[in-house]
Amino acid sequence: MSDTSPTPAPEPGANPPVPPAPPAAQPGAYPPAAPTPQPAPQAPPAAQPAAYPPPAQGAYPPPAYGAPSTPAPYGSAPAYGTAPAYGAAPGYAAAPGYGYGAPAKTNTLAIVSLIASISSFVILPFIGSVVGVITGHMSLKQLKTSGEQGRGMALAGTIVGWVGLGLALLGIIAMILFFMFSFAVYSSTGNYSS
Repeated sequence: MSDTSPTPAPEPGANPPVPPAPPAAQPGAYPPAAPTPQPAPQAPPAAQPAAYPPPAQGAYPPPAYGAPSTPAPYGSAPAYGTAPAYGAAPGYAAAPGYGYGAPAKTNTLAIVSLIASISSFVILPFIGSVVGVITGHMSLKQLKTSGEQGRGMALAGTIVGWVGLGLALLGIIAMILFFMFSFAVYSSTGNYSS
């Protein structure tokens, strides 16, 4: 059974119940800390105007899937605040046949022309110049249609090759004249040993 009777009322003249006393402070203990006052709430700082305007969205919409994209000129960058096209590395021009963002390939014959022409002064005096001139002209012809890079190398190889050929021909002419002059001097003195 449960006891649901009300608590007896105190008798008149009796002392009311006293709440228990807080624990006594022990010797050497610090007194309880007073509550610290909380700072008054402050208003949030006023919004500062932006130093730069937000980027324009949608200035260059990406091309539709499968649609050919028109490449930007070499070295051009999109306007400030716009992102480059999807999958494109900024700073690269589109090369025909390679897709947007791939660096253009350098023509191999232009490289061969420049190396052969330079080597004509060190290793192969006449042959290197001939190879440099021929491959340089072939490279310039290919560069007109292929869209590859290397026009400067092809021109340099062709020019240096022609200069090397000119110097080689001057050397051959000078050698022939030297032998002709020495033969003429030798034959005019009449020093024949017989």
